Amino acid sequence: MSHKLTCFKAYDIRGELEVELNEDVAYRVGRAFARTLSLKKVVVGGDARATSESLKMALAKGLQDEGCDVVDIGMVGTEEIYFATSHLAVDGGVEVTASHNPINYNGMKLVREQSKPVSGDTGLRDIQAMAEQQPWLTEANKGVKKQGQYSQLSILDAYTEHLLKYINVGNIKPLKLVVNSGNGSAGHVVDALEARFKSLALPIQFIKVHHNPDSTFPNGIPNPLLPENRADTSDMVKLHNADMGIAWDGDFDRCFLFDEKGEFIEGYYIVGLLADAFLKKQAGAKIIYDPRLTWNTQEIVSAAGGIPVMSKTGHAFIKERMRKEDAIYGGEMSAHHYFRDFFYCDSGMIPWMLVAELLCVEDKTLSSMVAERIAKFPSSGEINSKLADPKAAIDRVLAAYEKDAVNIDMTDGIGVEYKEWRFNLRSSNTEPVVRLNVESRADVTLMQSKTDDILALLRQ
Repeated sequence: MSHKLTCFKAYDIRGELEVELNEDVAYRVGRAFARTLSLKKVVVGGDARATSESLKMALAKGLQDEGCDVVDIGMVGTEEIYFATSHLAVDGGVEVTASHNPINYNGMKLVREQSKPVSGDTGLRDIQAMAEQQPWLTEANKGVKKQGQYSQLSILDAYTEHLLKYINVGNIKPLKLVVNSGNGSAGHVVDALEARFKSLALPIQFIKVHHNPDSTFPNGIPNPLLPENRADTSDMVKLHNADMGIAWDGDFDRCFLFDEKGEFIEGYYIVGLLADAFLKKQAGAKIIYDPRLTWNTQEIVSAAGGIPVMSKTGHAFIKERMRKEDAIYGGEMSAHHYFRDFFYCDSGMIPWMLVAELLCVEDKTLSSMVAERIAKFPSSGEINSKLADPKAAIDRVLAAYEKDAVNIDMTDGIGVEYKEWRFNLRSSNTEPVVRLNVESRADVTLMQSKTDDILALLRQ
């Protein structure tokens, strides 16, 4: 393991096992995290990956060696760490996870008090520098620190009780839901919610797919954004005539929805759906959205009397903007949904519960609730291109398209707008990939032809 730690990314820690990340690095992260932010008590958890438990225990040892108490909440999703950090009023939290990355990766997501994210510009670089320098190695003779305490605690009851606050249980009518936990990380929360629904006599039936934790990832990389990973959910919706399908990524901070026909619904249209629902409850509220696909959200929020606020893409930026604006809800097309009442954090459980309630209240199918919006603003979905020189490729596209544009926005990458269509092109923060999104005003053919043109120029 080199002196320079390459597993520190823009928003979190993520790296290939034994190449960039191992138990020694996890220990160093624990010590550096505690020391940099003067932490006294931290909550830790991990996803269903085979290495998450050992990395979590190494991290805990590092925290304890800095005199920091550790509360281990077990195998949990990232949002359970967000919840526990605020619910227990501790100084910070760490989820050991590589989310939707391949099986040979792992990582960590860090938060400070009140579940505020620790990212590149809010402390992660300082933690990296200290983890690389390891000042504690030369302090052996300066007296031994009092060891921090280690304890275990389940927050599952308190967390599921909190989740139920987002819906009015009196609105719930009979529903049949396919729930795909990927490789099982979300399964324990689904089971706990199912038990609560039964105790409240709520007529919700779960059809469980890939439900139990399996660290060998027999069902592929836990990333429902990959089209090849959608069939299992889609097929079960059709087989069981379900009202909706729900699939989660590896740490279930994102949820992906399928309509009653088994069709995958792009996250972009769910943002509009939820924004409208929140504005019915609180007129005039602010809604945060990302710059990749914008027209549908802007129109819905403005029509409902809300205030649309654009933020740079990425959970750290969105959460910061959520707090600054005191926004009631924020959504990214990548299926991250953020809630003011959930400590301005993202949750993969709250969105599907809200949509399930909407199905009951509106007495409509999910497909009919989004069909009009999809037709009004058809979009390409995010298309990734692996390129040798991303910057040169983006500059090439901008040079070709800026002349006739009615608006160019540089909030995140380049957003180029015309009267009838627009596109956003941005570099990934973590890999040599450029991400393209195109949308039009009710013209699928135009959207598709412009997508093809830009891709050809980008990849030449």
